[in-house]
Amino acid sequence: MTDDFNEFFDDNTHWVEQGSEPMRGAEPPEPPKSRREMRKRRAQRRRKRISGIIIAIAIVALLIGGGYFGVTKLIAWRDSRSNQSTAIADYPGPGYGEVEFTVSEGQGAAEIADNLLKAEVIKSTAAFTSVVNANSTTLYPGTFTLKKHMAASKVIDVLSDTNQAAGFLEVRPGERATDVFANAAKLSGIAQSEFDTIIKNKGKDILPNEAGGSFEGWLEPGTYNVKSMKSASEILKAMVDKRIAKLDELGVPAGSDRERVMIIASIAEAEVNKADYYGKVTRVIENRLEQGMSLGMDSTVAYGNNVKPAQVTTEMTQDESNPYNTYKISGLPPTPISNPGDNAIQAALHPEGGNWLYFCTVNLDTGETKFAATADEHDQNVAELRKWQAENQ
Repeated sequence: MTDDFNEFFDDNTHWVEQGSEPMRGAEPPEPPKSRREMRKRRAQRRRKRISGIIIAIAIVALLIGGGYFGVTKLIAWRDSRSNQSTAIADYPGPGYGEVEFTVSEGQGAAEIADNLLKAEVIKSTAAFTSVVNANSTTLYPGTFTLKKHMAASKVIDVLSDTNQAAGFLEVRPGERATDVFANAAKLSGIAQSEFDTIIKNKGKDILPNEAGGSFEGWLEPGTYNVKSMKSASEILKAMVDKRIAKLDELGVPAGSDRERVMIIASIAEAEVNKADYYGKVTRVIENRLEQGMSLGMDSTVAYGNNVKPAQVTTEMTQDESNPYNTYKISGLPPTPISNPGDNAIQAALHPEGGNWLYFCTVNLDTGETKFAATADEHDQNVAELRKWQAENQ
């Protein structure tokens, strides 16, 4: 009962300071109607106190959290500024001196950047990789001429330009092995004598058995970064290994059948300059072989004399000492006469159907070639060629 009265007076007493005027018009407090109402007021007052405490705690927590977040962001901003300063460390260029720099097949931007930094070409790897990644730049393999202390963007301009890549050897379909060897030696800086020694040893440990010790036909057409290779053996093995892999991929039979396919394909590659004709030329070869006829191909005679087909003379076609003279010696020549491409190899595997025994290129500018099943038809085609020559040469 005493607590109830105390609560009543606490809730309803209004104190007036000394010397101040009492509140005018104020009504006396209304007493509670019951103990229940007094307990209700006490509960309300406790809830207000608890709410106030919770709000105060929340405000303090927000202040602490906000301060922590702000400090964290400030530190992160400071670190990012520091990292950014490191990332953009770059030389103004244009640089000085000369650096021969090689990008190997399969190297990524990060690895290239590390090598550039070691060579003192760029100031930081980040300056290089950030530009490459931002622009999705393609960097090509090869040997490039750079300078020390170049701007990263200028280095990228060079490494993304294939025209500035030195030391690349392009092996073309129809090209002879001797030409490939000479170009490989020149571009790689490796002595020609090193290639000659391997050739003299019949490609030991490089060529497959079915090649018979001859590289002709066994050098896969394509592009090779010979400047990055250390020896003639490494260069030739790369070409031969790619050739073997390609023949396996094309389904060319192994053993002696593989060499036969390569010989026929190489003749087709050398005789005509349009893929549309390869299948017909290989059919002519097969038909002639079946009938026991000599092949009579200028391309094989030219190979045996180390000249171009257009340089073949009547005397050359009568020379029986040339093992590649298919006018005088029946059957296929002893080796391929060039490095055939995929289309010619496919044509050797799958000749077109037909009864042709002859073919003649009637227009040397366009490469138009006509095929014939009889000698009379062939003579007409030859006459057409002679007419074109008279009018155009």
